[in-house]
Amino acid sequence: MASSETATPSSSFDSARLFLAATGTPSLPLPPPSPPPSDLPASKLIPGTCFLVDAFRFAGDHSVSYFLSHFHSDHYTGLSPAWSRGVVFCSPTTSRLLIDVLGVPARLVVSLPVGEALSIDGCEVRLVDANHCPGAVMFLFKVPGGGGGEFRRYVHTGDFRFRDSMRSEPGLGEFVACDAIFLDTTYCNPKFVFPSQEESIDYVASVIERVGVENRDSAKNILFLVATYVIGKERILLEVARRCGCKVYVDGRKMAVLRALGYSESGAFTEDESETAVHVVGWNVLGETWPYFRPNFVQMKELIVEKGYNKVVGFVPTGWTYEVKRDKFAIRKKDSFEIHLVPYSEHSNYNELREFVKFLKPKRVIPTVGSDIEKLDGKHFHRVQKLFAGLLDETANKKEFLMNFLPWSSEKENIVAGVVATASNDALMQEKEKLSKEDHSETTDLKKGGFEELDLVSEEREKEILQALQDCLPAWVTRDQMTGLINSSGRNLVDAVSNFYEKETEFYQQVSASASASSSSLQASFMSSSDVHSSPSAPDSVKGSASGTRSMFSKDYKLPTVQLTMTSKSPGKKKRNVSNSPKKKQKSAPKKLESSGSGQSRITRFFTKSVANSAQDGGLEANFQPCFKDDKFSSPYNDKIDQFVQIVNGDDSLRSYAASILEKTKGDIDKALDVYYSDTESRPVDNNDISFVSLASGQSVTASDGKFTAGHITLSEKSGSVAAISLERPLAEICTDFVSVPLEKYNPVEHASWRLGDPAPYIHLARTFDLVEREKGKIKVTSMLCNMFRSLLALSPEDVLPATYLCTNKIAPDHENMELNIGGSLVAAAIEDVCGVKRSKIRDMYNRLGDLGDVAQECRQTQTFLAPPPVLLIKDVFSVLKKISFQTGSGSNARKKSLIVSLMRSCREMEMKFIVRTLVRNLRIGAMMRTVLPAFAQAVVMNSSLEDTSQKSEKIKSLSASILEAYNVLPSLDLIIPSLMKEGIEFSSSHLSMIPGLPIKPMLAKITDGCPSVLKLFESRAFTCEYKYDGQRAQIHKLADGSIRIFSRNGDETTSRFPDLIAIVNESCKPSAVTFILDAEVVAVDRKRGSKLMSFQELSSRERGGRDSLVSLDSIKVDICIFVFDVMFANGEQVLGFPLRERRKVLRELFNDEKKGFFEYVKEMTVDAEDSHLDREDTLTRMNLFLEDALRSSCEGIMVKSLDIDAGYSPSKRAETWLKVKRDYVDGLGDSLDLVPIGAWHGNGRKAGWYSPFLMSCYNPDTEEFQSVCRVMSGFSDSFYIEMKEFFSGDKILSKKPPYYKTAEVPDMWFSPEVVWEIRGADLTLSPVHQAAVGLVHPSRGISMRFPRFIRCVSDRNPEDCSTAADIAEMFQSQSRKMDMSSTV
Repeated sequence: MASSETATPSSSFDSARLFLAATGTPSLPLPPPSPPPSDLPASKLIPGTCFLVDAFRFAGDHSVSYFLSHFHSDHYTGLSPAWSRGVVFCSPTTSRLLIDVLGVPARLVVSLPVGEALSIDGCEVRLVDANHCPGAVMFLFKVPGGGGGEFRRYVHTGDFRFRDSMRSEPGLGEFVACDAIFLDTTYCNPKFVFPSQEESIDYVASVIERVGVENRDSAKNILFLVATYVIGKERILLEVARRCGCKVYVDGRKMAVLRALGYSESGAFTEDESETAVHVVGWNVLGETWPYFRPNFVQMKELIVEKGYNKVVGFVPTGWTYEVKRDKFAIRKKDSFEIHLVPYSEHSNYNELREFVKFLKPKRVIPTVGSDIEKLDGKHFHRVQKLFAGLLDETANKKEFLMNFLPWSSEKENIVAGVVATASNDALMQEKEKLSKEDHSETTDLKKGGFEELDLVSEEREKEILQALQDCLPAWVTRDQMTGLINSSGRNLVDAVSNFYEKETEFYQQVSASASASSSSLQASFMSSSDVHSSPSAPDSVKGSASGTRSMFSKDYKLPTVQLTMTSKSPGKKKRNVSNSPKKKQKSAPKKLESSGSGQSRITRFFTKSVANSAQDGGLEANFQPCFKDDKFSSPYNDKIDQFVQIVNGDDSLRSYAASILEKTKGDIDKALDVYYSDTESRPVDNNDISFVSLASGQSVTASDGKFTAGHITLSEKSGSVAAISLERPLAEICTDFVSVPLEKYNPVEHASWRLGDPAPYIHLARTFDLVEREKGKIKVTSMLCNMFRSLLALSPEDVLPATYLCTNKIAPDHENMELNIGGSLVAAAIEDVCGVKRSKIRDMYNRLGDLGDVAQECRQTQTFLAPPPVLLIKDVFSVLKKISFQTGSGSNARKKSLIVSLMRSCREMEMKFIVRTLVRNLRIGAMMRTVLPAFAQAVVMNSSLEDTSQKSEKIKSLSASILEAYNVLPSLDLIIPSLMKEGIEFSSSHLSMIPGLPIKPMLAKITDGCPSVLKLFESRAFTCEYKYDGQRAQIHKLADGSIRIFSRNGDETTSRFPDLIAIVNESCKPSAVTFILDAEVVAVDRKRGSKLMSFQELSSRERGGRDSLVSLDSIKVDICIFVFDVMFANGEQVLGFPLRERRKVLRELFNDEKKGFFEYVKEMTVDAEDSHLDREDTLTRMNLFLEDALRSSCEGIMVKSLDIDAGYSPSKRAETWLKVKRDYVDGLGDSLDLVPIGAWHGNGRKAGWYSPFLMSCYNPDTEEFQSVCRVMSGFSDSFYIEMKEFFSGDKILSKKPPYYKTAEVPDMWFSPEVVWEIRGADLTLSPVHQAAVGLVHPSRGISMRFPRFIRCVSDRNPEDCSTAADIAEMFQSQSRKMDMSSTV
């Protein structure tokens, strides 16, 4: 037997020299190592070294030092007889296995003794038994670093199972508080708490012993099978042999391993299978264990027949099979077979992992097992950190974290540790001893005085500590509080920070109380005199304070202090010209208060004027003063200037200023008023002004009614007192496009138009919608929506959910079928009432503008207001929309109109336009769910505490993908939005699961042009072919209460339409099927003719029912059969990630046998991986025959799906693992298209009076456009023409082509996108007229369909769910007859 080099206790190794000697080039220098590859997982590389652990498949020039923890294939992958990349360090047992079994060159294998400290490349390395399999070890590394002869300490567990005896393991105790543990996290989940190895071993031996005794008289009656790996589970086999007094049969390969382990001479094993009834078999012989156990009774039956036994008892010893049962050991039985699932594991269970981490108390835990272990910022890594929270060395982590806040210096460590005195350590210790000996009262006096020991510290060092602490705490913490924290923590910065966050609420209440006291003092100052020239200085507790409430993502925003002055003028002074008064007032204003922080921002810049009846205040005239026009002044907005001056109760001195701002706002009085009440720096003061308020920034606001109201600040001329003071933002803002600024410059608080804690105004959404509508770039749109959400999150988190619904033009999840059911005529009537515009004028404006929202906005701008309307809130808009949807029955239209009018009367600026668009369900801002949800996720990240730009960018990508993935699985904003708000950047789609009763978007198939293409795509992969039935896709849900609900592929509930389907499902499912979600096809059948399949048209003739009306069983004239083909959820478990082969098994476990014509599984055939090749003519023949059988059975064609590889169920995705094959149409186009009619021409001849042809379009979700594909005029019946003439009328006819319709065609009529039709043609060709998929296949031309023909209406699809531009481009590229692209350029 070859042997490797064995280390002695005093051995010292140089990997480079060992490697050069092994390769026969000892005199050649080794080139410097290259950087490690980017895909190398962090769990494989020991920091500060070139040591790679269990990373042979990542071998390269970056290292020649490799460590192998044990001889399991998932760890030694990459090793082979041809290995030559470096030296392999391992235990003596593992080295024998590597050389004897795997054939690795002995010269490259170095055997290290277990338990001895060795030196390798200047690092100390020790091996400790891992209690896993023979030869398995943990590696303990001491790596030089940190200066002063210190070491970084790392523990790499490999695979291990913790036991109490490890606490006394030599050397392991030295690694308490180590820098990191690279931890085996195979069972790092609280559900894995399986019993001890001894208990599991005893169970196996006891069962074999008991069953053997019971059947002692029956010769060769029972075969016992124990599944094992090539190495591992030997303890079970040895105990069975000992207790049962029999040998254990193993094959030749297993025996070779046992010989290498030294077990061959024990007499417990044999290679003669006839010598014993206990046999060792391969791991997956009895069934697959991941992700749950699936028994393989078929293979067990073959074994029983082959070996001549009557019964088989199998054992699968692994933690993966663990189930929480009373007896801990589950058993699977069928006929004469039984399999015992034994939770015997050679990996640590969850509790043992926690005990191990608790024992070593490391700074970090790095998982070595998981889906994304290559990322230290991945989901699995963060999940593991949470599981071990509280067990790590938090003090060391805090210290390391806080070090980053201090500028580097030689004394940095001392500052963090609290050693701040310049005196020697001895002097400090003496001083502390002296203080500790003093009595309690004296110590208390010292504390009250601020700690006399501060005298020991220089003033410069004191500032350094305070600055370090300030960087760690929120901005609102005062200097006094920070000083107290430093003193009370014994001058230890880490303790000071910890103490603060333990009592953060108390500190904040202190600041709030100080702020209140300051406000009271300010109020008293005002009350003492009607002329206030200065405000008292704000105390430290107010300076630099935040807005008063921490946002849900703990982002702190600084607000400044405010300084107020007020002057009053007598009525006699009102008539005096005071054009220069602003300058005089500015000069008399007091100086600004000093800002307490360098990053401090200005307080409220603008205020909103609140117009009240001046007569109520007494002493003021109730009537407006007449306004006189200046003959020298002319403006196109003269009427609006008069109106403006009247509203603000001004005089002629304001006319010029009013004209200038009306020019800027293009005659919009609402916006002009906002500017007037906000522009405190440049506007003139009118003659009727009686009060003046000055901010610290020098801004001013006027009021004309004796009372000034801005936010919560109210000054009264009569009393000269301040009624209330608040340091919060006003409601209106002069700049309406803040959401368009770059993300990094947007301030969610200061750029918002409302105050913290107040409900969010709808104007915030309307302004955003207005900007988004004009923006074409998707990235910029997402950025604007992100900024919009950021303010909502920071100021009014309760308004986030309704805002999200309003952004997506929804009021409820799709499956709730909640619709407004409002026509354009009802909205037009409301506009008529609110704006006083005649219906005929509204009609003319609509014909000119083409959008009812634009019409409403223009009407609103012509109205006269005595005062701005009350603020319209987001929550109020959403609430009213819901109320509208609930209105049914007699008088419902009147009630709806009343609700609409109430909304419209509160509209300001562009609110009217978007309220109307929302009502008619056509928001037209180009923001769909796939845009809005990522924008919201981006807002969550931007409002989080992440500072690093690259981290934010990565987190935005991952969180955006997660929220979309979560929405696909759980399409309800009511659940998704609150979950993301609660979890923040830690949100993961895996935290949410499907819920029966909430439909998901179905998985979709890609088209292909025939069976040869299928074989090419599924080369060497097992797949299945299924009939593609001509019916309606149905998603069938069984809820926990036993009820059945049915949804269309569009998510609409159709339960009321199929009472017979419910009866069939209830009859077919087993009692054990508690909950499930199925994917099926509902097909019309003729049971009188042997359940013959009928066409989709027959199915569509059934009664439809409704939300409030059910179809009765007696009224059903067309029978149905359910063809089930997939399952996504079963008995509380989401199975989307299971391969299709496994999902089929789960599906069949839910139901009884098929019942022809009622409940059937889809007809299918399977092609194994070895038969999936293009050169297999027999496979191609089978597939073609299956396709022909499907077509003869009145099916549309066949579906082809991957069985094992990439075979999960992907909601809403169109994947290449699902393909559809249909009959070629004129040997060209292999599939039909689902298209939307967007226009039509008037018919001629026999079709006069009808629409013919129709202009058909596809949808491009990326640009959110409908792109024309063809004209269609074939396949329609006369009755259909009549129906469509009635259908496309009224509000469905558009006055002009919408901007989101892309075509060069000019039909007589434009339609709103309403329905989806299935259209089939001969083939596809490039077109200069039609714009479908323009830019995807040709830079300037689109794709059109030749010889199109109408097939049917697709009632279960929304227009946005029709065929996409990408679908058409792919179909064009795959069709059998392709054009020469070069000839068309």
